[in-house]
Amino acid sequence: MNKKILGAVAAMALGLVSCGQKQETRVTEVEGTARTALTEQLLTNLKTMPSQGYMYGRHDDPVYGHGWAWDEDRSDVKSVCGDLPAVMSFDLGHIELGDTVNLDGVPFNRIRREVIKQFEAGGMVTFSWHLNNPLTKGTAWVEKTDELIEQEKATVGSVLEGGKCHELFIGWLDKVADFMNSLTTADGTKVPVLFRPWHEHTGSWFWWGQDLCSTDQYKALWQMTYDELKSKGVDNVLYAYSPGTENGGDAVKYMERYPGDEIIDLLGLDCYCNAEPGVTDRFDRFTNQLQTQLPMIVELAKQHDKAVALTETGFEGIPLADWWTSILQPAIGDNPICYVLTWRNAYDRDTHYFGPFPGQISADDFVKFYESPKTIFLKDLKNLYK
Repeated sequence: MNKKILGAVAAMALGLVSCGQKQETRVTEVEGTARTALTEQLLTNLKTMPSQGYMYGRHDDPVYGHGWAWDEDRSDVKSVCGDLPAVMSFDLGHIELGDTVNLDGVPFNRIRREVIKQFEAGGMVTFSWHLNNPLTKGTAWVEKTDELIEQEKATVGSVLEGGKCHELFIGWLDKVADFMNSLTTADGTKVPVLFRPWHEHTGSWFWWGQDLCSTDQYKALWQMTYDELKSKGVDNVLYAYSPGTENGGDAVKYMERYPGDEIIDLLGLDCYCNAEPGVTDRFDRFTNQLQTQLPMIVELAKQHDKAVALTETGFEGIPLADWWTSILQPAIGDNPICYVLTWRNAYDRDTHYFGPFPGQISADDFVKFYESPKTIFLKDLKNLYK
């Protein structure tokens, strides 16, 4: 199907209201949760999006890319295919510290501008949060030394009610709330976004990971996050639950630390095409993971009335020329997801990139991926807000 035709069909099917209409700022009560009408509309559209295809997303795409940083109106995605991602992803790491830039050096004011710009162009924004460890004062990533590991294991307990870092952590959550509440257009419309904290908890590389806290502690961390943001008037946020692949396709394991339907709006999966030197079955392993786990998540989403997405994926360095159409797209298959998001193209690390740029070996294949009727980029969504 022609991409322009697809965009028109999607616009008619999804039918978002104009972003200039004041009715978007009213609040709707849904199961006790106050959210703006536009945020509710976004959730509805995420659930119905798979009937049209899946949106493509990239982390930090408009703020830096391979070999460049901080330019305005630049994008590695656009440089390759002439269009922008339908989904932009940004990280809130270091907002808890009161810094003016995030952990990757991106100014929060710039992120705010890009969020509003993406919304006004018809696209969507999702946030991750690689926050520092409030107890050890280290990063989000676990430092597995004899000296620190016991402190790492005590971190989640320390931020819960009664813990030594509880008041500090509530202040951190309030900084997140202030930022979310600041995402407003010139006419005062709050921009709806998807928030994905406490991700990849089924691994143990973050201080909230599987081996660092109990199931009850993890759920309590989610509940506290949700309650505090709600108490601060955050009504423009949807929440995503995104484990890694450690469940092996077991639905019970996937849902083991699920914080509840009243909190979560989207079920996700973080699954990378990782490869060690000499490993020849990496593509089969990646494909099997997606083809086993995505159907399981889709079924769970039906049972719980949630949207579904491949919340993080990619192949670092993309050394395979046709990875997009021969590996990623077939692995997703016909699973009804609303978006797939690949990670960033670092500006300061030559080999750390997950998307093509002009001259990269997979650039031509990415154009084929872009032209597929299954993929939805920003131009396909432009009419949604007109």
